[in-house]
Amino acid sequence: MIDHVGFEVTDLALSGQFYDAVLYPLGVRRLVQSEHALAYGVNWPQLWIVVRGRIPGPGYGHVALSANGKAAVDAAYAGGLANGGSDDGPPGLRPQYDQRHYAAYLRDPDGLRVEVVSRR
Repeated sequence: MIDHVGFEVTDLALSGQFYDAVLYPLGVRRLVQSEHALAYGVNWPQLWIVVRGRIPGPGYGHVALSANGKAAVDAAYAGGLANGGSDDGPPGLRPQYDQRHYAAYLRDPDGLRVEVVSRR
Protein backbone atom coordinates (compact mmCIF):
# COMPACT_ATOMS: atom_id res chain seq x y z
CA MET A 1 0.00 0.00 0.00
CA ILE A 2 2.71 2.56 0.90
CA ASP A 3 5.36 3.25 -1.71
CA HIS A 4 7.50 5.57 0.39
CA VAL A 5 7.50 7.93 3.37
CA GLY A 6 9.21 11.30 3.61
CA PHE A 7 10.38 13.42 6.54
CA GLU A 8 11.30 17.08 6.21
CA VAL A 9 14.35 18.05 8.28
CA THR A 10 16.40 21.16 8.99
CA ASP A 11 19.95 19.73 8.87
CA LEU A 12 20.48 17.03 6.24
CA ALA A 13 24.00 16.08 7.38
CA LEU A 14 22.98 15.60 11.03
CA SER A 15 19.83 13.72 10.04
CA GLY A 16 21.90 11.55 7.70
CA GLN A 17 24.20 10.53 10.57
CA PHE A 18 21.18 9.65 12.71
CA TYR A 19 19.33 7.63 10.05
CA ASP A 20 22.52 5.87 8.89
CA ALA A 21 23.10 4.70 12.48
CA VAL A 22 19.49 3.64 13.07
CA LEU A 23 18.94 1.91 9.73
CA TYR A 24 22.26 0.08 9.30
CA PRO A 25 21.46 -2.54 12.01
CA LEU A 26 18.13 -3.12 10.25
CA GLY A 27 19.82 -4.00 6.94
CA VAL A 28 18.71 -0.78 5.27
CA ARG A 29 21.16 1.32 3.28
CA ARG A 30 21.38 4.85 1.90
CA LEU A 31 20.43 4.50 -1.78
CA VAL A 32 20.09 8.15 -2.81
CA GLN A 33 22.13 11.15 -1.78
CA SER A 34 21.90 14.68 -3.13
CA GLU A 35 22.28 18.20 -1.85
CA HIS A 36 18.63 18.27 -0.79
CA ALA A 37 17.66 14.67 -0.01
CA LEU A 38 18.69 11.27 1.27
CA ALA A 39 16.73 8.10 0.66
CA TYR A 40 16.99 4.70 2.30
CA GLY A 41 15.80 1.24 1.42
CA VAL A 42 16.71 -2.33 0.62
CA ASN A 43 15.63 -2.69 -3.01
CA TRP A 44 14.40 0.85 -3.71
CA PRO A 45 14.18 4.14 -1.81
CA GLN A 46 11.36 3.92 0.70
CA LEU A 47 12.31 6.43 3.41
CA TRP A 48 13.15 9.91 2.15
CA ILE A 49 14.81 12.57 4.29
CA VAL A 50 14.46 15.96 2.62
CA VAL A 51 15.92 19.25 3.81
CA ARG A 52 13.39 22.07 3.94
CA GLY A 53 15.18 24.51 6.22
CA ARG A 54 12.25 24.89 8.58
CA ILE A 55 11.47 23.04 11.78
CA PRO A 56 8.71 20.41 11.48
CA GLY A 57 5.53 21.20 13.38
CA PRO A 58 4.94 19.73 16.84
CA GLY A 59 3.96 16.07 16.74
CA TYR A 60 4.73 15.85 13.01
CA GLY A 61 5.58 12.38 11.85
CA HIS A 62 5.99 8.88 13.20
CA VAL A 63 7.58 6.07 11.31
CA ALA A 64 7.84 2.47 12.55
CA LEU A 65 10.80 0.53 11.19
CA SER A 66 10.90 -3.28 11.12
CA ALA A 67 13.81 -4.99 12.83
CA ASN A 68 14.91 -8.59 12.55
CA GLY A 69 14.99 -9.39 16.27
CA LYS A 70 15.61 -7.72 19.61
CA ALA A 71 19.36 -7.28 19.05
CA ALA A 72 18.66 -5.19 15.95
CA VAL A 73 16.18 -3.03 17.88
CA ASP A 74 18.76 -2.50 20.61
CA ALA A 75 21.53 -1.67 18.11
CA ALA A 76 19.37 0.77 16.16
CA TYR A 77 18.32 2.51 19.37
CA ALA A 78 21.94 2.81 20.59
CA GLY A 79 23.08 4.05 17.20
CA GLY A 80 20.38 6.69 17.11
CA LEU A 81 21.22 7.96 20.61
CA ALA A 82 24.92 8.16 19.70
CA ASN A 83 24.17 10.16 16.55
CA GLY A 84 21.98 13.08 17.53
CA GLY A 85 18.78 11.31 18.54
CA SER A 86 17.05 11.36 21.90
CA ASP A 87 15.20 8.74 23.91
CA ASP A 88 11.41 8.53 23.63
CA GLY A 89 11.06 5.04 25.15
CA PRO A 90 13.85 2.50 25.72
CA PRO A 91 13.88 -0.96 24.14
CA GLY A 92 11.46 -3.40 25.72
CA LEU A 93 8.37 -5.49 25.31
CA ARG A 94 5.16 -3.60 24.55
CA PRO A 95 2.47 -6.16 25.48
CA GLN A 96 -0.26 -3.54 25.05
CA TYR A 97 0.24 -4.02 21.28
CA ASP A 98 0.86 -7.77 21.25
CA GLN A 99 2.86 -10.36 23.17
CA ARG A 100 5.83 -10.29 20.77
CA HIS A 101 6.01 -6.53 20.20
CA TYR A 102 9.54 -5.47 21.20
CA ALA A 103 10.21 -1.83 20.40
CA ALA A 104 12.28 1.25 21.12
CA TYR A 105 11.31 4.85 20.47
CA LEU A 106 13.62 7.68 19.46
CA ARG A 107 13.32 11.29 18.42
CA ASP A 108 15.47 12.23 15.44
CA PRO A 109 17.48 15.48 15.54
CA ASP A 110 14.36 17.44 14.52
CA GLY A 111 12.14 15.73 17.09
CA LEU A 112 10.39 13.38 14.64
CA ARG A 113 9.35 10.10 16.28
CA VAL A 114 11.03 6.90 15.11
CA GLU A 115 9.93 3.48 16.38
CA VAL A 116 12.06 0.40 15.80
CA VAL A 117 10.06 -2.79 16.27
CA SER A 118 10.47 -6.55 16.13
CA ARG A 119 7.74 -9.11 16.54
CA ARG A 120 10.08 -12.13 16.65
